[in-house]
Formats: sequence, structure tokens, C-alpha cells
Amino acid sequence: MAGQSINAPQKLQPQLNKAKLKAYNGEAPDIELMFNPSQISFSRTNNWQENSGNRGSSLLPKINFAGVQPYSLELKQIIYDTYETKESVMKYIDIIKKGVEKIEGSGDKRPPVYNFIWKDEYFYCVIKSLTYNLMMFMTDGTPVRAIVDISLQEVDKNNLPGGTESASKANNRQPDPRLG
Repeated sequence: MAGQSINAPQKLQPQLNKAKLKAYNGEAPDIELMFNPSQISFSRTNNWQENSGNRGSSLLPKINFAGVQPYSLELKQIIYDTYETKESVMKYIDIIKKGVEKIEGSGDKRPPVYNFIWKDEYFYCVIKSLTYNLMMFMTDGTPVRAIVDISLQEVDKNNLPGGTESASKANNRQPDPRLG
């Protein structure tokens, strides 16, 4: 150890914050990404309704704003790799697959709700689609690498699927004055 002081401060490695899908109320196992995505893609669309019978001077139909769609988030080419441990990568894939299956042991007939977190909390969401490809195998056929694509759809945190209360609570509604 020539040239190194025994009491020299160690260089601190930055703490890696892994992205994860945290299951709402523990209704499914959390999904932790083994490697962070290199890119995440957000999209959102507006709904416009067209009234083809009502046209302006340019002969284009009149359109009316009809609301927004929830955000979608695409996590592409997430790598899961267990080559070094020689165990099946399916132990991770099976946890992710629970995100597109009915919650076990519950009366709800829906997949779980998650909160997407990567350092900060992004939003509550459901897994809209899952695609995984097994890419590397041990000589006995054990899969040890997978590439995963997950498509998420935002859900209203104040009106989550399976909840017992609506965001528009009945006792807070104002009576319609036209009904007397």
C-alpha cells in the first residue's frame, strides 16, 4: 500500500436510487427495477368532439373540448439479469406479471394499483401492458436475462380502482336547481 495513507478518506460512491412500482396498500408485491431505465416516455392526449353539422366559414366542423386522457408512461428495455447467480430470472418476471393479473385472495377482480417512484413520486398507475423477452439461458435451459417493456396508465389517487368512495362524494354535491 505504498503511497496510500491508512487514514485516507474513502471515496463515497453515489447512492443509486432504483426506480420501482410500489403497490398501493400492499395489494401486490412491489416491483423494483434491477437496472434503471435509460429513457422514460410520457404522453397524454386531449379529447375533442366534432360536431359535423355545425360548420364555420372554412367548412371545418366545430369542435368542443371533451376532457383529457390520463398520462401514459412507457418504460422500455428494462434489463433483468441473474447470470452471475445462475438462478432463474423468472423470479423477477413472475412478480412483474402479478401487475397484469387479478389480485390474489381479494374480492376485487382487477390488477393492482401502483405508485411509480424514482427518487420522486410520479403518479399512481396501473400496468396497461407488459412485454418480456427471455434473452440468455444457462446450458440447462434456465433463463438468466430478460428485457422488459412496461406501459403504465395514470389513475386518480383520489378515486383509485377498488375504492369504496367516489371522488365526487354524494353529500358534497349541490342539488340541481332545475329539479325543484
